[in-house]
Amino acid sequence: MAAFKDELPSVTGLETAKATPPQPEFTAPPSQSIEALKDVVFGSTAGILGKFVEYPFDTVKVRLQSQSDHSGVTRLQGPLDAFSAAFKSPEGPLVSLYRGISAPLLGAAIETSSLFFSYRIAQDLVVATSPTLRSQRDQNNGKVELPFAALLGCGAASGAFTSLLLTPIELIKCKMQVPIPPSHLATDLGYAPTRPLGPLELIRTVFRSQGILGLWHGQLGTLIRETGGSAAWFGSYEGVKMLFQKYDSSITQIADVKVWQQMLAGAAAGMSYNFVFYPADTIKSRMQTSATEGVGLKKMTFASTGRALWREQGLKGFYRGCGITVFRSAPSSAIIFSIYEALRRYFG
Repeated sequence: MAAFKDELPSVTGLETAKATPPQPEFTAPPSQSIEALKDVVFGSTAGILGKFVEYPFDTVKVRLQSQSDHSGVTRLQGPLDAFSAAFKSPEGPLVSLYRGISAPLLGAAIETSSLFFSYRIAQDLVVATSPTLRSQRDQNNGKVELPFAALLGCGAASGAFTSLLLTPIELIKCKMQVPIPPSHLATDLGYAPTRPLGPLELIRTVFRSQGILGLWHGQLGTLIRETGGSAAWFGSYEGVKMLFQKYDSSITQIADVKVWQQMLAGAAAGMSYNFVFYPADTIKSRMQTSATEGVGLKKMTFASTGRALWREQGLKGFYRGCGITVFRSAPSSAIIFSIYEALRRYFG
């Protein structure tokens, strides 16, 4: 993220006195609380707008991922078939495709702001622990560009942190996108619901049947996806911008990339994020949409879910819905990066 990478606040805040009488040697760095607030506001705004674009495609992706050969339900043959089924739904296409969007909007706000915030903090820590980078920063008025490998590591760290916040939200989102059959809920609720449960009802149901840790069912899949995916997300974004800087003579520094170049970098980032670790996301979605609330239903683990999927569908099963996911991630990610960068540029 060049927009804030080039504006890393001073870690030591030391400066040389130049006047008489001597001035204090310590100058307070920019408030971390203010920087954190910017990350929350800017990241949340970008994430919410991006989620509105991608959500219908995400719904189709989850429905394709969660299919089982033994479910007794007519199988969807692909994205077009899934969209067709949504348009034929009695509740209408908008309700069908945007069902459960409240949790994802919250998740998008938390995920995007957390990713940008923790990415910046990780960069601060890298600079603080590297004498070479500290010296470079001090010689360039607080500006420093980290090596590409360091940026990948910072991206992975931000994803690992974000996964802890994201798993409960994705659990509820997936359960709303693929409603649990009423028969599986009757035992815990005391009655068979006649409509899909809302987010608060689902949270109470999960808590009653599995305890507080039940909200983190599928955490390993989210951790793998977010750690590797975020490294690919930030790494692709930074890498594509570096390529533009290298081959476009009109760009003197990476912060000067053009808007269309920035959007292409964001689109490449989204596609990389979703493709590289897609199997982990498939396993996570199957775990989170499986009925685990009823009596006698065994809670699925990451390994057992992966083995079952391999036996049922082979390698193809791990990438079901991958095409539409990669397709929708390009405009969504381009929007997220462009909006965040613009807000940072004008208000940061």
